[in-house]
Amino acid sequence: MDKAKNKLLVMKFGGTSMGSAERIQVAAKLTLAQHRRRPVAIVVSAMSKVTDLLLDTMAKAEKGDAAGVKENLVQLAERHFSCCAALLSEKTFLKVMPRVQDLIDEFSQIARGILMLREKPPQTSDRAVAMGERLSALIMAGYLQSQGVKAQAVSGASVIATDDVFGNASPLMEETRARAAKVLGPLLKKGALPVVTGFNGSTIDGRPTTLGRGGSDFSASILSAALDAKELWIWTDVDGIMTGDPRLVPEAKVIKAITYSEAAELAYAGAKVLHPRTLAPLIERGIPVWSKNSFAPQKPGTRIVPELKRAEGAHAVTSMTGVALISIEPTPKSASGTKLMAEAIDALAAAGVEVLAITSSSYRQSFCFLLRQAELRRALEYLEETFQLELAHGHVKPIEIDLEVGLIAVVGEGMRGKPGLAGRIFTAISQEGINIIAIAQGSSELTIAIVVRRQGLERAVRAIHQACLMDQGLMGKSGNATMKRLQ
Repeated sequence: MDKAKNKLLVMKFGGTSMGSAERIQVAAKLTLAQHRRRPVAIVVSAMSKVTDLLLDTMAKAEKGDAAGVKENLVQLAERHFSCCAALLSEKTFLKVMPRVQDLIDEFSQIARGILMLREKPPQTSDRAVAMGERLSALIMAGYLQSQGVKAQAVSGASVIATDDVFGNASPLMEETRARAAKVLGPLLKKGALPVVTGFNGSTIDGRPTTLGRGGSDFSASILSAALDAKELWIWTDVDGIMTGDPRLVPEAKVIKAITYSEAAELAYAGAKVLHPRTLAPLIERGIPVWSKNSFAPQKPGTRIVPELKRAEGAHAVTSMTGVALISIEPTPKSASGTKLMAEAIDALAAAGVEVLAITSSSYRQSFCFLLRQAELRRALEYLEETFQLELAHGHVKPIEIDLEVGLIAVVGEGMRGKPGLAGRIFTAISQEGINIIAIAQGSSELTIAIVVRRQGLERAVRAIHQACLMDQGLMGKSGNATMKRLQ
């Protein structure tokens, strides 16, 4: 599509925004308000808790729990049948219900196959777990049709082309652009409103895949890029991206605008914002995205853009628990600590473990990695195998693990070259009597990552917010001027 002429808006509705008949009505109202003004395509998640129900059903089937599988299937059917009954007119109900029943029957067949084989192949799992989005899309499209809109449910598998990494697939953008032009292009051209399933895609040869964590948001950004959309709106149950977690920092404020890089760093460090992968397709095409609250649509939300004309200091502070610090120290017998570090990084990469922060000591050549506790066992298996000889012959000290730690990340484009900012952060922490275990900062100066004791994490976050972020949430006059230029 010609980006210069394209006015397309892509909107994505999350699980809570699709969680009931009432929420679907609200989502449809928000969709119709925009559809009257310009072309719109929407991407929908499964109803809240449905994906968990599907996964639990397959887990029970693997264990041979036939009664549990049956109970879950009844719950799945009742949830969607009752939603249809509350939402749809009699005429639309009779049209949509057989298709809803077909999808539930399809999932039931998969679950019973797993129950019989006691095995869940990845490809089968991807096909099954996307059933929640397919059900949501059918129901939403049916309701929009009852409101006089030419809406059509579209499977993401028919549009998003991916590799064959089942459970965590990556898009193949050129093929996706071709598919989107073929499948969605004609619908948009005739004024129809596509309702696309989030989370799922398919390989070049048509095998179903899913996109991993944050998959529905990722689907929306992939489609936005493939269709050269003017912008993407992601509807959630929060007001936008905030200067801090309001559960820890009551005075936290919604940020009016931040950059792609800032949003990605915040997500990487634990903030409940868009998954970093979600932003990648948008960055390449320069497509802005709004994070908005479907429970309070009158609030402006946060706009995520390629760059801000003016940025001052830090923008937000976030934190993460459930992490582990792995420390590795070579002994004097070791020839090269740098070589050991390279081997450790290779081992973690082979394990598929995400390193949240890394620091090192130049003299002792010791180094440490911060990673999620959920990935700790796998990380240790690979590290111990990699250093099996070094550990046995005393070239490396026993690997140390510290679980009583937490990660704090202070993020902001305006931190680059800002004199005294790091000092303010460290002073704020020290005044709370909290010891800093490790510090990491990239060459871009976009993020300062700090590892502290878990018991002092919340106090450190509040202290940093108070010292560095109190005036950043509303962005002041310069921020308002920036927003006007962006709009």
